[in-house]
Order: sequence, then C-alpha cells, then structure tokens
Amino acid sequence: MEKTYYSPVSSLKFWKALVIHLRPYLLFVSGAAGLAGMAIVPVETIRLPVFLMAFIPFFLGYGFGQALTDCFQVDTDSISAPYRPLSKKEISPRSLGTVSLAGLILISCSVIYLNHYNLIFGVMSIIGLATYTYFKKNVWFAGPFYNGWIVMLLPVMGFLAVSGDNPGKLIDRTMILQALLTLFSYANFVLIGYLKDISADRATNYKTFPVVFGWNKTVIAGDFNVFCSIFFCFLLTGYDRVIPFLVFLAASSIAVAGQLFGHLTERKEESNAAFPITATVRSFILWHLAVVIHHHAGWLIFCAVFYICFEVVLWFRPEKGQI
Repeated sequence: MEKTYYSPVSSLKFWKALVIHLRPYLLFVSGAAGLAGMAIVPVETIRLPVFLMAFIPFFLGYGFGQALTDCFQVDTDSISAPYRPLSKKEISPRSLGTVSLAGLILISCSVIYLNHYNLIFGVMSIIGLATYTYFKKNVWFAGPFYNGWIVMLLPVMGFLAVSGDNPGKLIDRTMILQALLTLFSYANFVLIGYLKDISADRATNYKTFPVVFGWNKTVIAGDFNVFCSIFFCFLLTGYDRVIPFLVFLAASSIAVAGQLFGHLTERKEESNAAFPITATVRSFILWHLAVVIHHHAGWLIFCAVFYICFEVVLWFRPEKGQI
C-alpha cells in the first residue's frame, strides 16, 4: 500500500491549504452574525479596541469552525469537493483539526476576556462543531438546525462581549428575535447547501434531508425557513428607517428569488444548485446588516464596505460550484 505524505504544518503548502478550508468568502457569515449581536446592545458608542477584540474573532470563527468539521467529513467531501486539500490528501485531518481547534480556542479567548460568560458559549460552540457531522450523517431533520444553533451563539456572544452584562440580560425581546433570525437564516443556508452534495452524501450513507426527501421537499422546507427569517428580521428592523428597510427588502427579495429558482428550474440537480445556495448566503448577510444599520446608522459605510468585500471574495472562490 502506497504511503501518503502530508505537508507538515511548518510548510507554506499547509497554510495555503488551510486558507482553502477556511472558506474566506464565508467568513462574512460569522462576521455578520457576531456584528449584529454587538449592534443590538443599547449603547451609544463602542470603543474601538472592544470592537476589534470582538469583531475579528467572530469574522474568523466560521473559517476555523468549517475547517474543523471538514476533518470529520473527508468521506463525502472526497466525492463532492475533490478540489479541497484534505480530499487530495495534501494535508492530514489531524494537522488541520489541531490548527483549527487551536484557532477556535485562541479567538474564543478574546471574547471571553471581554466577558467571562462567553466561556460557556465558546465551549458549547466548539463541542457543537466537533459533533455536527454525527447528526448530519445520522439524523435527517437535525443537520441544518444543529448547525444553526451553533451559529446562533455568535450574536449572543457578540452581545455579551460588548455589553459586559450578566446572562440574565440576554432574556430580552431583541436578543431573542436576533437569535431566531440567525438560527432560521443559517439553517436555510445549510439545508439548501445540501442540494449540491446529494449524490456524494447518498454514496457515503449521509441521511441528509435532500437524500431522504429529494430536491422538491427540501426547497419547500427552505420556504419555511425563509418565511421565518423575513418575519423575525422585520420585527427587528421595521420600516420606519429607510436604509435598513431597503437592505431588509433586498435580502428578502434575494432569498425569495433563490427559493423560486429552486422550485421552477427544470434542472433539479446538483450542478444547478449554486444560485439558490448563494441566495441563502447573500440574504443571511444582508438581513444581519439590516439589523446592524437599524441600531447603528453610523456603521453604514463599514457595512457597505463589508458587503462589497464579501462579493469580491465570493467571486474569486476557487471552485465556482461550491459555496
């Protein structure tokens, strides 16, 4: 049997491979979720050091989390995402997992420093990421919402990092609505994202929703997630402020367009899933930015630059069929 030679962590090739697994175009997902949690804190201003110590970890969080889960999904990714370094056996799951876990712990320390209660949620998120693949593979109804509750912790941690309040302050209408918006909008990204991996998941015995129920019922389930996301975002932003409302409308229109495409396309196959999946990502980010601008109008330019950067990085992703 031929021996596999992996690139060591000390090599430049390993770090280039790590960047691919970090999915730079999706760092904006966790960044937007954390930013929304920071924005809903009822304070006039946030000191720049506090802002950076909170926002940067949230921005990087998705990447390290996704890289960690990749280590447990080499079987299906080898079929659905052969371009990834793990699939090509350029790096080892152990090395990638170790670096990813170290990254998660390091960035968690920053938000824990700002509020020690974040230790609870940081540990919960790491445990959730490490166990996600089991639920994705074995429980058809659990995958999207299991992943969703992990991402839902980001606005909670963002709120705590900026406010410094005790956990009792989290039992607040705005915080609950924000958590629900993050949960349903991200669950839809996961659910619709499974459409691109149906054959690979079926071949490796992953019981995802599309494998069990097919394309049409998956899109119908996505309709429910979109409806809930629109509802919760509207309750958070309303229509009394023009710019947040326009961002909310843009996000909702993109989400609905993605769902309609999923329903109406004649080619209901994996190669045609890119548009509905990108619609879920764009709408997720814009819904959260609508919340941010609603609570902090002065952050408008930052949010605009943030979103433009997302589109640029998304355009240059290494594999156009993968999101």
